[in-house]
Amino acid sequence: MEKWTQEQYAARLQEMKQEAHDKMWLYIEVNAKEFMNECEPGVKGNTTTCCKAMLDAMLEGDGFIVEPKVKTKVAGTLTIRYYVDNLHPGRRKYSEVNN
Repeated sequence: MEKWTQEQYAARLQEMKQEAHDKMWLYIEVNAKEFMNECEPGVKGNTTTCCKAMLDAMLEGDGFIVEPKVKTKVAGTLTIRYYVDNLHPGRRKYSEVNN
């Protein structure tokens, strides 16, 4: 079984955001380890790819629930709150606003 790519993780995250938006939820919280286990049960060693997709999916207003202390923020403990009330494509990336 091949490991998921960053694009596959990003697509799944977008699906999760859209599903939550359709249910009129305000936000979802995603933990890297749990997300990776959901997407790739039993696969180990893909934390970097998963975390990079999660970080890249952050938009302005999203925030860290658990922010790993390492500079790369790559860790199974990474937990992000994604606000899903406004999924407008014009929202700026978190990295554009918080650098």
